[in-house]
Amino acid sequence: MMDRWDRFDKIISQVEQFVLSFFLAVLILVTFSQIVLRNFWETGLSWGDPLARYLVLWIGFIGAALATKENKHISIDLLSQWVSSVGNTLIKLINHLFSTFISGLLAFAAFRFTQNEALFGGASVFGIPAWIPLIILPIAFGLMTLRFGFRFLKIFFTILFTGANQDDTKNR
Repeated sequence: MMDRWDRFDKIISQVEQFVLSFFLAVLILVTFSQIVLRNFWETGLSWGDPLARYLVLWIGFIGAALATKENKHISIDLLSQWVSSVGNTLIKLINHLFSTFISGLLAFAAFRFTQNEALFGGASVFGIPAWIPLIILPIAFGLMTLRFGFRFLKIFFTILFTGANQDDTKNR
């Protein structure tokens, strides 16, 4: 099961990296165009600023999901200096469980927010319903929940079945 998840997660990561690169290029192009149009022709793209805001939102949340995949998400490891490797393993296990729980709550809240926006929201850029650009919120938090959850399960099953310490699962 874990091997399938790793392969699936790798494919998701490649898609995220492509989308992130594409959106960053579009953001740079739109922003540069806005600057040139405003400074030289005293005009601009009416849809440029709203599109840039949504692109920043997508880039930020895709980046957060990728940071979680690469285990580079913000974490506090103050205690890891003073505890044994078994203690570090337990701290990481608790940290991943807590992160899974919080990400899951945020995914649920983001889903409800997007759902409410679909019911009551208006249009955004290019007349697209406002909830569509916001769909990244539950998607990103959902991916983060899965990634933290599977990282928790890897460590848990490693402890359960092998009794090994965290050194075996450090980079997973």
